Amino acid sequence: MGFLIDDAWAQGSTGGGETWMTMLPLVLIFVVFYFLLIRPQSKRQKKHREMVSDLAIGDEVVTAGGVLGKVTGVKEQFLTIEVAKGVEMTVQRHTISAVMPKGTVKAA
Repeated sequence: MGFLIDDAWAQGSTGGGETWMTMLPLVLIFVVFYFLLIRPQSKRQKKHREMVSDLAIGDEVVTAGGVLGKVTGVKEQFLTIEVAKGVEMTVQRHTISAVMPKGTVKAA
């Protein structure tokens, strides 16, 4: 009957070394994900938080929507930016994607 159905054999006792060897690929995948995905993303988030908290009147910024302007008012959660002479917009702080060098607004 062995040619149709494999014979069932009792499993031997598993040692501690075999358990670690089966978990090793999972641990290695987690380590790779940490160093390639999680750690760089948290560094970017920290850098963005610092940039947003350091915004002051006179800084030239770009919003996430691509609007270029100069900061004219700073509140706790909102900024007022001047996008053209006499045209001001109120935006949330977290929508600021970059701080531009001085003189960028005039050159644009």
